[in-house]
Amino acid sequence: MAGLLCAALLLLSSCGRTQTFSALAANSSLPPAGESEATAAPASSTTETGKTAEETQGEEELLRKQEEQEGPPEFECPPLGLESLRVKDAQLRASSFKRRGLGPHRGRLNIQSGVEDGDIYDGAWCARHRDKNQWLEVDARRLTRFTGVVLQGRNSIWSWDVVHSYKVQFSNDTLVWRPSMNGSQEAVYEGNQDAETPVLALFNTSTVARYIRINPQTWYQNGSDGDICLRAEVLGCALPDPKDVWQTEPTLMDDQLDFRHHNYKEMRKLMKSVNEECPDITRIYSIGKSHGGLKLYVMEISDNPGKHELGEPEFRYVAGMHRNEVLGRELLLNLMQYLCREFKRGDQRVVRLVQETRIHLLPSMNPDGYETAFKKGSELAGWALGRYSYEGIDMNHNFADLNSVMWTAMELETDRSKLINHYFPIPEQYTSEDAFVASETRAVISWMQDIPFVLGANLHGGEVVVTYPFDMTRDWAPREHTPTPDDSFFRWLAAAYASTNQVMSDPDRRPCHNKDFLRNNNIINGAAWHNVPGSMNDFSYLHTNCFEITVELSCDKFPHASELPLEWRNNRESLLVFMEQVHRGIKGVIRDRESGEGIAGAVIKVEEIDHHIRSVADGDFWRLLNPGEYQLTVTAEGYMPSSRTCWVRYDQHPTVCDFHLTRIPKRRLKGVPPKGRGLPKDPQLRLRQLRLRKLRSSTKNINQRRAAAAARPRGVRRGEGGRA
Repeated sequence: MAGLLCAALLLLSSCGRTQTFSALAANSSLPPAGESEATAAPASSTTETGKTAEETQGEEELLRKQEEQEGPPEFECPPLGLESLRVKDAQLRASSFKRRGLGPHRGRLNIQSGVEDGDIYDGAWCARHRDKNQWLEVDARRLTRFTGVVLQGRNSIWSWDVVHSYKVQFSNDTLVWRPSMNGSQEAVYEGNQDAETPVLALFNTSTVARYIRINPQTWYQNGSDGDICLRAEVLGCALPDPKDVWQTEPTLMDDQLDFRHHNYKEMRKLMKSVNEECPDITRIYSIGKSHGGLKLYVMEISDNPGKHELGEPEFRYVAGMHRNEVLGRELLLNLMQYLCREFKRGDQRVVRLVQETRIHLLPSMNPDGYETAFKKGSELAGWALGRYSYEGIDMNHNFADLNSVMWTAMELETDRSKLINHYFPIPEQYTSEDAFVASETRAVISWMQDIPFVLGANLHGGEVVVTYPFDMTRDWAPREHTPTPDDSFFRWLAAAYASTNQVMSDPDRRPCHNKDFLRNNNIINGAAWHNVPGSMNDFSYLHTNCFEITVELSCDKFPHASELPLEWRNNRESLLVFMEQVHRGIKGVIRDRESGEGIAGAVIKVEEIDHHIRSVADGDFWRLLNPGEYQLTVTAEGYMPSSRTCWVRYDQHPTVCDFHLTRIPKRRLKGVPPKGRGLPKDPQLRLRQLRLRKLRSSTKNINQRRAAAAARPRGVRRGEGGRA
């Protein structure tokens, strides 16, 4: 199918015209909600114990429909790398430019502008003059077979500038230029009708040259204010030049991984192959289903899959929250393969990581929407296409806002000793039937509550920076530094990833879009960048024991498949180093002094850090901390408090601090039954348990109601006929 599509594109380009692929991708929409939701299971399902015949048939039907849809367009040559920054600023020249912020170095596909008019980081190359002699030039630095151009208008909230048509010229020396021809005439290519939709032009005949120029012919005039502005990507195959050793591409590490973009079926197949290759250390399970009925698959990697081991921390990576930010998905699939194969090879670093950590990898939190961007392909997906869920929900704003709950309580309560600072319950309105919460978000929340995660990261794209909580500003300011009580350790976590990432650690790299994160060593407090209420990071910190950060992996949200090996090389060490940070700090087991049994729900307080954690089912706990001396106090209902001093060293092993609590003798009145049968005695845990039950129940009700609404005939839904 992909080959036929490519041939069709070449045929369409023979007349010098261009395509936006809106017609070719008309069949790329997801299955109707009514069809998929009918088979959807409640998002609270946390394990895959087997499939019924109905479930299997429903999922196979979804996969069959997916196979029938057209895949992404395949190009004869990949992009040179204007968007990914492989093409350096010095390789871009222009006939003129209005100002530095609109210089040729800004003429890159999908580059984003600043928020202020006249910002030094603006959203396109714009010529100073308005005539047909203006051009943007790209130096490929070697002989290259050019096959096409992708064009966009200017990204700006203040101006509307697009190029409607343009010509292309080629040169080997910048002195003599040859035009791109359409038969006997100079070809004129169609540009843009809006500022954001990428438009592709494939040349009738590919041309070998070193330089290429884009020469606008018509543009949006807007009276006398219309400027010549554009963003571009160039498709071309570099030719080998044996005389120039300095131009040789660097040798990539030979990890023998599956470097390509995977749709849902291919992702599932790859995960299955890893499980079959390493059955003793891997397990695939589902945490629920998407709005469209696709399962949210997780790969578990551990020396004892399927079981929480006493003293062994739980770690997670989540990718694909925003479906058009696809690099994280591919990196996690690569990571599965890598850990499996290196464990079999006996790599001691990987063996230790697998034996001492229970690792969970969720490569696609938003599997429904990934296909929207996937079918457009790397260069034509655009900046925003596919960001949201099938229902139009931004999942990183979709978690319960516990920050406001915390800050409101702090404002109303004068006695700070009465304030809770951890395990904040989910607000009642969030669990109601009317709450517009994505099925995928609810599934992840249930996953967080069922597994005692200690550390995690969610992988995004579009920038090169690591952010840490809080993500939400206290007074709803657009941006404001808003640290957590564990700010110093969060900065350590962010730096651990950024300092070992080959792109982030490059002092000479240029900014991606409109902010220079190099000044902050490529880490930043999330709220200091921009306000994000309802983020997964903040929810994880306030509702569970887990510390979580966000990694923005690349300037290009959707790198071309040819760039995936390089992206793996850039991030491999960072992914491993960050996982190893789960073993920093203090761990231990809290037991009943008499029986020796573990005590669940005990509160672990660290002096001078106003954020507590709790022990899990077997009484074990993990407290992430920087090196230093700490006074820990453990309390549990029905027990006397216990305190001790614990030292955290600089090595990679946690300090073991166990506690044995003495039970407080209690007199029990005769004839008075115990309260809260089946629920914890601790009021906070009891409230958490009750709201968890309500969350799961409401999830089922909401899903059923959405499915019923989607299944009704159109006339009945609109009240045009039939009985309501």
